[in-house]
Amino acid sequence: MKMDYNKTYNKILTDEEFMEIKQHGSSDYPFQYYYDNLELFDFHCIEWHWHREFEFLYVESGQVICGIDEKQIVLSEGDAIFINSKILHRFYASSGGVIPNFVCMPEFIAPENSLVYKKYILPIILSNMSFQCFSIAEPWQARIIQIMIKIMKTQENEKIRELSTLALLQNLWLIFYENVKLSDKEKMQTVDEAAQKRVQLMMQYIHENYNHGLSLDEIASHIGISKSTALNLFQRFLHTTPISYLIGYRLQAASWLLKNTNKKVKTIAYESGFHNVDYFCRLFKKRYHLTPSEYRCTCLKLLSADPSLQTYK
Repeated sequence: MKMDYNKTYNKILTDEEFMEIKQHGSSDYPFQYYYDNLELFDFHCIEWHWHREFEFLYVESGQVICGIDEKQIVLSEGDAIFINSKILHRFYASSGGVIPNFVCMPEFIAPENSLVYKKYILPIILSNMSFQCFSIAEPWQARIIQIMIKIMKTQENEKIRELSTLALLQNLWLIFYENVKLSDKEKMQTVDEAAQKRVQLMMQYIHENYNHGLSLDEIASHIGISKSTALNLFQRFLHTTPISYLIGYRLQAASWLLKNTNKKVKTIAYESGFHNVDYFCRLFKKRYHLTPSEYRCTCLKLLSADPSLQTYK
């Protein structure tokens, strides 16, 4: 699957509830393929988001950590994963991580008012399944992976791309439905929707107020829970603390300002919520292995060589 990496879509944009804003495909062809390299995303990470589409992702190279609800799934080269509709998730790789993937609306497989949709697609959407991993060690899962790769390769065939994609995807879904047991609690990962909503609200509050002097007590009080509950929820779903998440988000905001503005480092530190410039510089270097000034110079060199890497808020 040697294609050009996706460079036009290297930052996830979401609304206040973390639903992805970007439309994938079109209304008359709700399918989209992406050949992503996590190194081209900020922090080598596709941040938390969800969408109505089903998602199928294959790890072509590297090792990828997929966060889904409170789970952290390690996907190695050759592994694949299905993520159900409306499931909050993120992808991260410490280095490398080429992850060709495609998303499609459930009704792309069969019309929403059809018997096929109601009998074979809707039960998956309404089930407790949030994801399903695929490994070549399991024969039926290996078949799924083979079809996924065929779907990705057929995107290069303009003559029959759409028809071939649909035919292959319906075949994939047949194998998937035949082998997945909706009552099997060991294979189906459940979602605590109320707890997930609380985490989303705290994340939203941090995103809207990161440049203020937020405390753990303020973050927890915003949604009427105790500090210990807030800590437990963040550890359960995001495997970090609210304050660590806040600092990470501030650093991400600072990196964007360094890359896309001419503001002084001191100004950027204050605008990103850091009121001690030395502290900001230490944290920034720890995260990026570069000082803020070095990071800016590196970004400018990359942008001058390839303007398509420009990102937008």
